[in-house]
Amino acid sequence: MATLRVRQLIGLLAFGLFFAAPPAILGQTANSKPTAAQGTKMLDSAPEKSADSQPIAASDVYRIGIGDQLVISVWHERDLSLSVVVRPDGVITMPLLNDLSVVGQTPKELAALITERLKPFVNEPQVTVSVSSIQSRKVYLVGQVSRQGAFPLNERKTVLELITEAGGLGPFAKQGSIYVLRTTNGKETRIPFNYKKVLSGKAADVELQPGDKVVVP
Repeated sequence: MATLRVRQLIGLLAFGLFFAAPPAILGQTANSKPTAAQGTKMLDSAPEKSADSQPIAASDVYRIGIGDQLVISVWHERDLSLSVVVRPDGVITMPLLNDLSVVGQTPKELAALITERLKPFVNEPQVTVSVSSIQSRKVYLVGQVSRQGAFPLNERKTVLELITEAGGLGPFAKQGSIYVLRTTNGKETRIPFNYKKVLSGKAADVELQPGDKVVVP
């Protein structure tokens, strides 16, 4: 009889402790392992990666020009890795390969050319070419302007923007007689530019190309 009472007391004590336990503890115990439905819900609620967050490979479209400084790296071949400036004749010189004509090629195309030429000397050559300094893309401004000379053309630029960059027209400039000299396939052409009409929106601005000469009479 005494044993039965002891068992009843123990049962009542355990029952009371269960309901006296903090809700947080009970919740942790009940939710320690999420169900399959809960797991699916958690995955669905996770933030998705936007397509815009993915890295975008830059297009290799730049064409090497005279005066550009190139960095040529050949994997595990320190003696063949060098920094070189494109000469006025459009040529660079490399060990083993001697002179290479590089003007007009993209860095990727030049890397492929060097790789092919090195195969007789290097086992499976891996070559990368980058342009560390762009010096070939220039335009020239002469005549009645505040500052004459050569100007870099590393991004899109128009005649009006070039004149503004040079400090504007001089007091005696003939604003309606400005022109651009452009050489294409060995032939020089003259493109007229009317400063006043462009400013007023009555004429289109002229986008410059490397080598253009803007003449302000």
